[in-house]
Amino acid sequence: MFALIDGNSFYCSCERAFDPKLAGKPVVVLSNNDGCVIARTNEAKDLGLKMGDPFHLVAKRPELKSVVWKSSNYVLYGDMSRRMFDVLASSVPRVEPYSIDEMFLDFEGLPMDLVSLSVELRARVRRIAKIPTCVGIGPTKTIAKLANKVAKGDRNGPGVTDLSTADARALIYPTLPVSEVWGMGPASVAKLRKLGVESVADLVALDAEQVRDMLTVTGQRTHAELRGISCIPFSEAPPSRKSIACTRSFGRAVTDWDEMREAVAAYTTRAAEKLRRFGLKAGAMQVFMRTNEFNGDPWYSNQAAFDVEPTADAFALIGAATRAARGLWRNGYRYAKAGVVLIDLYKPDELPIGDLFASRDPEKSKALMTALDAVNSRFGRGTLRPGAVAREAGWSMRRSSLSPCYTTRLSDLLAVKA
Repeated sequence: MFALIDGNSFYCSCERAFDPKLAGKPVVVLSNNDGCVIARTNEAKDLGLKMGDPFHLVAKRPELKSVVWKSSNYVLYGDMSRRMFDVLASSVPRVEPYSIDEMFLDFEGLPMDLVSLSVELRARVRRIAKIPTCVGIGPTKTIAKLANKVAKGDRNGPGVTDLSTADARALIYPTLPVSEVWGMGPASVAKLRKLGVESVADLVALDAEQVRDMLTVTGQRTHAELRGISCIPFSEAPPSRKSIACTRSFGRAVTDWDEMREAVAAYTTRAAEKLRRFGLKAGAMQVFMRTNEFNGDPWYSNQAAFDVEPTADAFALIGAATRAARGLWRNGYRYAKAGVVLIDLYKPDELPIGDLFASRDPEKSKALMTALDAVNSRFGRGTLRPGAVAREAGWSMRRSSLSPCYTTRLSDLLAVKA
């Protein structure tokens, strides 16, 4: 038996957790560079705001003066997700993160009533992690995810929907459009509509072989899951990562090579941090830069992919990345975006050849990176940084309404006044 717990308007809920004045107000979180709407509270939805609405347009609408606009703070959201995971991991046998705000729970074999348990889990997450949630229960992951959508759609409901029985599913399936099913994209929905399949009940009623012919094995698996046959097992461990990327649009156009070099160094440093966090080394990387094709500037885009000596050392990776970027750089362009992607990732014990002929002392490199990560983890990212990375960068993303990093930066911790 599975459950899916999902944070309600998760990014906005993270903002509200540390600012009680936001309770009951329409809150919106914006994408990188304060570009467009990526999260909304119910109050903001009721004002007509939609996902993807451009900020520079909707911010001018007089009926939206009451909206509180927030720049995205992914450091805060990631840590709040971790706190939510920790609460759940202490309460159920297994937890499998699906996204930053969604987690599958293993309810198999638990003795207590699953609805009562879900209500208790919601209360515990709200009390400890400060995040409101909804829970869907089902015998398969697909049904649990569908049940979660039903729970979220009922604003005045209990926040828990149980579709663990065939009778419960028989009541709800005819009311749900097939587009609500996990994994059913527009192309699949269009194919089904040609057959008159509009609801989940219509899909379940189809013959399994007919579904396979139309939607391949993946669609047949979804069809079986909706009928209560579990085909997507609980993952014991997250899948191995194939790449690690750090790419950003600049807050303003970059026209100077020194600024581009600083940006590439900063992105490489961040990617290397992620690499070490997952205990990996990179054997190759890709660097790219491009202009904005939509604002009338001359178009230029280029990238380079190349092998590197397998490493997680930020200094080695920065050197390789900036050398490649120098070869890509062309004067006279207004660059809008750049990025670094680490590929060909290994666990250290998976390397085909060891560090026998490493150009950097492996032990010294490991000790230096461990010290760097420890200081930045304790005192905040950027406390220690490679010299190639600027402390203040004019090209950084626009984040005019950025909230503090309440949980990960000492200077941003809330203070209680007597």
